[in-house]
Amino acid sequence: MPESFKTGIVQRLFRNLLDLMILRIVQREPMWGYKIIKHVEEQYRIKLRHSALYPLLKKLERTGFLRSRKETKNGRIRKIYEITSKGIHLVEAYNEFLREEMTRPTHTKR
Repeated sequence: MPESFKTGIVQRLFRNLLDLMILRIVQREPMWGYKIIKHVEEQYRIKLRHSALYPLLKKLERTGFLRSRKETKNGRIRKIYEITSKGIHLVEAYNEFLREEMTRPTHTKR
């Protein structure tokens, strides 16, 4: 697959499924907002704006998919986000749906 196709797919996934992508990232390792932004930029070459991320993190926390805790490091207070069991179930349901769709036979009409 050409790299440009892969890049396009990743960018489309992030734009349309940002909440699920953030949950997947935090599922691997609890992290704070700035670290999430840097991770997305390094891993997927996508610039994620603070104005998009922080309201989403609040929404995911409010709906029970994430929880946060405050941590002090070098005199700085960070809000660390981690996935909840409800968030894990959502990611698993999404993964299962994708697996089913990708293994479903395709029929073309002529």
